[in-house]
Amino acid sequence: MGRKERAWERAGRPVMRSPGRPPVGRREHRQRFWAAIARGVASEDAGVEAGVSPAVGVRWFREGGGMPSVTLAAPSGRYLSFAEREEIAILRAGGCGVRETARQLGRSPSTISRELRRNAATRSGGFEYRATTAQWHADLRARRPKPAKLAVNDQLRRYVQDRLAGVVQRPDGTAVDGPPVPWRGRRHGRRADRRWARSWSPEQISNRLRLEFPDDESMRVSHEAIYQSLYVQGRGALRRELVACLRTGRALRVPRARARRGKRFVTDEVMISQRPADAADRAVPGHWEGDLILGLGSSAIGTLVERSSRFTMLLYLPPMDGRDGPRVKNGPARIGHGAEAVRDAIANGITTLPQQLRRSLTWDQGAEMAQHAQLRVDTGLQVYFCDPQSPWQRATNENTNGLLRQYFPRGTDLARHNADDLAAVAAALNTRPQDPRLENPRRGARRALGSDGLTARAVLRRTEAGTRRRQRQTGGLQDMPSAIAAPARPPGEPPRRQPHHPDRVAARGPAQPSPASP
Repeated sequence: MGRKERAWERAGRPVMRSPGRPPVGRREHRQRFWAAIARGVASEDAGVEAGVSPAVGVRWFREGGGMPSVTLAAPSGRYLSFAEREEIAILRAGGCGVRETARQLGRSPSTISRELRRNAATRSGGFEYRATTAQWHADLRARRPKPAKLAVNDQLRRYVQDRLAGVVQRPDGTAVDGPPVPWRGRRHGRRADRRWARSWSPEQISNRLRLEFPDDESMRVSHEAIYQSLYVQGRGALRRELVACLRTGRALRVPRARARRGKRFVTDEVMISQRPADAADRAVPGHWEGDLILGLGSSAIGTLVERSSRFTMLLYLPPMDGRDGPRVKNGPARIGHGAEAVRDAIANGITTLPQQLRRSLTWDQGAEMAQHAQLRVDTGLQVYFCDPQSPWQRATNENTNGLLRQYFPRGTDLARHNADDLAAVAAALNTRPQDPRLENPRRGARRALGSDGLTARAVLRRTEAGTRRRQRQTGGLQDMPSAIAAPARPPGEPPRRQPHHPDRVAARGPAQPSPASP
């Protein structure tokens, strides 16, 4: 009597270990999770978005080292999905045959027959088909485990480890251990000792291998492979604690979208790209740039610079009450440049100007401007924010801050200066002789303010003239009224030469005769 054939033998696949507890999430759950991580969402929120608990999202992120454990590409449709496997299980329970099931799913009968044979649950002694078990079998079969190159090449692994965590040596060859830093499984804290090592970057190691081993193709590894060996658990190549030797010392990789995540109060509607065009050419007064200069003990002074006239205003930010008391976590600000203090200081200074000189304010994405919406309501000043890490978009203000450091050096306590001191420094800057091509800032501000006879109507007239000049430069005359647009020049006629301004002619002196041509 022959041996009875087992169910797994008839299934045409080898013995598989018990699935045990079913996985928390399937492939599509992990794909949704890592897609949310790539957008910059936190691990807990990404887990909820993927359909699992926040704790599972944190565990997935740490197990993957901050790197996706599954491909984010959409399924091609070549393989059965979990929804199709559930439909197969329902149809089989209803008594449908292979061809009827294939007809309803739009699949080939051979695909359904192969699915029922390979991915059936055989531990009960039969060929029961359950969608969860079939999906588990398919996921195990889809894996393509490949040993890491650093795990199988001992010489390459030793070379990488020595360049990452090699001992620092003196010129005479004596090793220097540096401060003792235990590995805690997370990034080093602020103002704490770090591990001393050679600390070559993975890019430097990868490029150096080509120079030191030009003829040995086995001594090649990409920088991304080194990063994966450090961060991904289960690779078995490099020890996890070697991440402390990297530049950043991060225990987990941070997605780019999360690293460059901006402030919550900054939206697309208030970015510098939405700022009016008249603020860029400096033709119309009333567009300001602002920033804070910081000093010792978190002391600060606010600076406002008008783009057209370079007129400077300094904002007095006194320290708040209870500054020297104990610090309370998530408590109110103890320093003078919180969001409320900066909002009030700007409002008190800018409201002394007429409405025509309160057109816009450009600031960086600092937390001190978190209440910019209330500032716009109080003063009518449109607030715009620069792009992250783009100080050149406030070039006038950055230049002024450099001049102010002559009066307020770095590392000094700025809280010892009162409002009268700031007014004196601002007056000193505004009365400085500048480039002859630029008018004196105080004179330009006085002319705009109307103190020398120029009224608000004249300011508006100058604004309209500047707008017409820009439209002529950009070719927008076809949309202007015929009474304003200049008549077209007949073809073939040379362009008219504009007369010289009398003041410029007097300053230039009499014209010098041109040298006679040989």
